[in-house]
Amino acid sequence: MKRGKRVLAATLIGLVLGVSVGQASAADLLDKVKEKKVLTLGTEAQFAPFEYVENGRIVGYSADLLDLVMQDLPGVKAVRQDVPFQAILPGLAARKFDFIVTSVTVTKERDDKFAFTVPIAEATVAILKRADNSAVNAPEDLNGKVVGSQAGAAQLQVARDFDKQLKAAGKPGFKEIREYTSFDEAYADLVAGRLDAVTQSLSNLGPLVKGRPDVFAVVQPAIGPRTYYAWVGRKDADSASLVKFFSDGIGKANTSGRMQELQQKWFGFTMDVPADHLPKPEM
Repeated sequence: MKRGKRVLAATLIGLVLGVSVGQASAADLLDKVKEKKVLTLGTEAQFAPFEYVENGRIVGYSADLLDLVMQDLPGVKAVRQDVPFQAILPGLAARKFDFIVTSVTVTKERDDKFAFTVPIAEATVAILKRADNSAVNAPEDLNGKVVGSQAGAAQLQVARDFDKQLKAAGKPGFKEIREYTSFDEAYADLVAGRLDAVTQSLSNLGPLVKGRPDVFAVVQPAIGPRTYYAWVGRKDADSASLVKFFSDGIGKANTSGRMQELQQKWFGFTMDVPADHLPKPEM
């Protein structure tokens, strides 16, 4: 073979190999999940009725919605890692799991760092009190009171913001804001009289109050801006198709009416949330 032909042949082989390597490197996270047939998910299963443990299994609204979405990923097993909420977003960033399927409130700060799906539910924050507490009948009645919420949660930030609003209006504001690892711990302290109120999303409080009306009551109106819960992926090119897969699946469940059926099942009411976009967060 003449030198020129050898060079041409080597160049062609290099181009073929280059294309092959390029195609291999183009495989993103969704492709890898399909190849491994395993999807690792982060969740916090202490957030009824969205997700909680019953008879050793994670059940709830999100679990049912996940089952619907995963129908479009046949043969892939979803493995859910139950971790404290405070470790959810850091764990995703550290690649300890592929995606988050738990109820994460969309905030400006989180939206800057992570990729959210379309909403799965509304997350607007309200105030929970003991049903027999006649001293708290409106949000302003929390002046001088002890309020609790979950550490790292958006509901805690809403409590802090409302405390600032009270003080800016010349009022004393909260006596104290206490942080808890889980909302269940905060509810227990509320019942025991160690708290006067808990800030939590209205969608969570509805079923809680319905189930125990003699113990809990919701203070109206809600506080803070209208917010949403969504699922979360990493904000990088590798994760983009997986985020889109989940977002499209949630949107499909919304427009088909299946989402509303699940909401009626788990909350006792339905929520009007967008199916095709995520509203810009206000908080």
